[in-house]
Amino acid sequence: MAKDKKHKIRRPKAETPKGFRDYFGQDVLARNAMLAQIAEVYHAYGFDPLESSAVETVEALGKFLPDVDRPNEGVFAWQEDGDWLALRYDLTAPLARIYAQHRNDLPTPYRRYSMGPVWRNEKPGPGRFRQFYQCDADTVGAATVAADAEICSMLADCLEAVGIARTDYIIRVNNRKVLNGVMEVAGVLDPSDPDKFTAERGIVLRAIDKLDRLGFDGVRALLGAGRKDESGDFTKGAGLAPEQAEIVIGFIKAKRDNAADTCARLRELVAGSTTGQEGVNELKTIAELLDAQGYGPDRIEIDPSVVRGLGYYTGPVFEAELTFDILDEKGRKRQFGSVAGGGRYDDLVKRFTGQAVPATGISIGVDRLLAALRAQGRSDQTARGPVVVTVMDRDRMGDYQTMVAELRRAGVRAELYLGNPKNFGNQLKYADKRNSPVAVIEGGDEHARGVVQIKDLALGARLAAEMTTNEEWKSQPAQMEIARGDLVAEVRKMIARADG
Repeated sequence: MAKDKKHKIRRPKAETPKGFRDYFGQDVLARNAMLAQIAEVYHAYGFDPLESSAVETVEALGKFLPDVDRPNEGVFAWQEDGDWLALRYDLTAPLARIYAQHRNDLPTPYRRYSMGPVWRNEKPGPGRFRQFYQCDADTVGAATVAADAEICSMLADCLEAVGIARTDYIIRVNNRKVLNGVMEVAGVLDPSDPDKFTAERGIVLRAIDKLDRLGFDGVRALLGAGRKDESGDFTKGAGLAPEQAEIVIGFIKAKRDNAADTCARLRELVAGSTTGQEGVNELKTIAELLDAQGYGPDRIEIDPSVVRGLGYYTGPVFEAELTFDILDEKGRKRQFGSVAGGGRYDDLVKRFTGQAVPATGISIGVDRLLAALRAQGRSDQTARGPVVVTVMDRDRMGDYQTMVAELRRAGVRAELYLGNPKNFGNQLKYADKRNSPVAVIEGGDEHARGVVQIKDLALGARLAAEMTTNEEWKSQPAQMEIARGDLVAEVRKMIARADG
């Protein structure tokens, strides 16, 4: 008789799903601190917080229904009771649904900010994840471009609030109406039939967006027949005639030394287009309003080369770029790039109400901003951990808990060591791993004498690296005995010394 084979227990793999990542203590603390700084600016501008559902209907998100095997169109979706639901891919589409649903109860204009994770079902890559944080602020119900100018000034204040130097960023502003006017003049937009030439316009937009990477010659090729890259791959172009392509090239070359001259050049390019002229007037007004608030071209500039990727923008568009250099994975210098973007989207709420509702807003990529600060050494990657009260005597846990409570009541972050206290060295190793500034030690002898030992772990680590003899070590106050009643005051002093 054949022996029964032993059934192996199949255990799940402990691995992060592809395109996702885990965030540990310091990363979460750094992000929370940045969100708080940005929220403070949003609040100062009069925006109210809004927390929306992470799940929306696919219909509300504006995505096509997925096929039977896998959701498409960039969303994570599933079917439930005949309806398709999906994780939100941004924070703007949910806002349109919320405003349409609650518009009778909300003030007009409605000014809100929202922060949280979004999910995109797309191919992951280096530094590109399927879940990431966004930090948005939007004004719904204001048709004036004063709302767009305010969004730009608020974005500048946010960047500076989180630690980006004024000389290290630029916010670039363009207008989809101007671009549509150029398309009209170039013959790839027919106002009487907006759906005509849709594919060609999409290629033109993508080509303009690649200007930094491909240069004018590469963009010109994509506006025409197409372009073959270094690997030999061919990208089909928009098929514009040379004279049509030069109109678009003239548009992205229209930037001048100041907003007035840039707008004058744009006005020449869109001559004959009512939409284009309206867009130029809006850009001129935005520049004037920003100048009146003290936001000059050193921080915010009119730049026709800006093209936001999302198709729902209808007017002014904005993009914030960090201008300092970093080294890429091959050691080459390159600019850090975009960390925020947004614009006006007057037709998004109309999907629900049938009536046009003006809206404008901005989205800040918090993870990108954090990476930028780290690249410049401006982000604290070793944030201070809690004071650790060690356990020398197991039957005196109540005394140790009293110490922890006293420290916490005094506003000092503290914890009691709850692992196996048998090996005291492991307790100090634990405190080091937690990046604790101070360890509190009280054995039976100290307790009988009414004293405690406090150990400056930050100084101790520094001394251990610098000192060469025991005598040098003994001469430094890395550990000291204090009266039990002075615990809080002395721990505070030691933390202040560690913070320098």
